[in-house]
Amino acid sequence: MNRKSRLPSTPTSDEAAAPGRFLDGAAIRHLPFFSGFDAKVCDDIARAARVKRVPTGETIFAQGAVPDSVFMVLSGRFKAVQVTPEGGEVVVRLPSAGDLIGHVSVFSDTPYPATPVAVTESLILTWTPAAFTDLMLNHPQLSLAVIRNMGTYIQEAHARLREVSTEKVERRIAHAILRLAEQAGTPVKGGVEISFAITRQDIGLMTGATLHTVSRTLSAWERQGIIDGGRQHLVLRDAKALRRISEASTAPSRSR
Repeated sequence: MNRKSRLPSTPTSDEAAAPGRFLDGAAIRHLPFFSGFDAKVCDDIARAARVKRVPTGETIFAQGAVPDSVFMVLSGRFKAVQVTPEGGEVVVRLPSAGDLIGHVSVFSDTPYPATPVAVTESLILTWTPAAFTDLMLNHPQLSLAVIRNMGTYIQEAHARLREVSTEKVERRIAHAILRLAEQAGTPVKGGVEISFAITRQDIGLMTGATLHTVSRTLSAWERQGIIDGGRQHLVLRDAKALRRISEASTAPSRSR
């Protein structure tokens, strides 16, 4: 008698995300967040979760909403967009597989600070605040992983704040593309391709630069053979050259 697998280790099919489907530790053990976790701990964490499919362009929740769940990206990628008091937009984060979303708001009992938008077809795990808190109390491994995750997020936020405050716009754009290549790059012939649709406006929202400035900068780098770009496509061709730009010692600029 054939027995069907409950869920593949890297779920991508409709069957994997079917409502009510039993979830076990094999579904999450491959994520870096759970590296070194005991199998039983992974089972407990997975069984308390629900799986939800988020199509490209859809959101998990809206900025300002009252937190009612903790989320983790199981597969795919999101961009967290924050609307400023002046009405501008900023991409504050690009969560991918293994990243928590919404947990800081749950722990601090404050509204969600940004709107996560799926930039690829994605699967997420959701826990109720009570269920996730119980898991943390019962499994110190999970509590430590959450602390590490929050620490990484804070370090990234500090780095971006420093860049916006002190660096010329070209360096900020270079840093952003290098981060994208490191976090979401796929090796291709002659370079590294960003594995999801990224627009010049997105890069502007990530770096505090205008669309005009981003377009002018990327066009210059294309002519120099540093990158190849399109409307929603980006390939890093010369990482060493871009790294030299990102590390150039120059005076701060207020260019936008």
